[in-house]
Amino acid sequence: MDGSVSFCAGAIVTPEANPIEPQLIKFEKKIEAGAEFIQTQAVYDLDNFAKFMDYAKQFPVKILAGIILLTSAPMGRFMNKNVAGVNVPQELIDEMSSAPKGRALDKGIEIAGRMIKRIQEEKMCDGVHIMAIGREELVPDILSAAGLS
Repeated sequence: MDGSVSFCAGAIVTPEANPIEPQLIKFEKKIEAGAEFIQTQAVYDLDNFAKFMDYAKQFPVKILAGIILLTSAPMGRFMNKNVAGVNVPQELIDEMSSAPKGRALDKGIEIAGRMIKRIQEEKMCDGVHIMAIGREELVPDILSAAGLS
């Protein structure tokens, strides 16, 4: 390989942490240390994320919202119980539960697409990182549900 390689330093933030204040302090320290972009932990409460972004937009850093595909209502409950800083609102868990038998994955794709569409329409942040853990072949379907394909 000839030439040099350029890197872009990134970091993470958990905008749904409760309390949020320690995350904001860490967020600022990461930017001061040279982070050029920030990727968030999974966000599901977009109203809460919008409040975080109202604060974050004052800093010269690009922000990507983490979107994890929900595949079932039990997955949402598991994430709430076991993944620090993730809050799947009960209304999303109920929506997943209401999907017809065998259609929960389709509902998860619909929800992820709806969230991405809202993030884009409201210009909440600079982009998204879609995490379809173990189901990466569904990313085009999520983009389609978001109206992006």
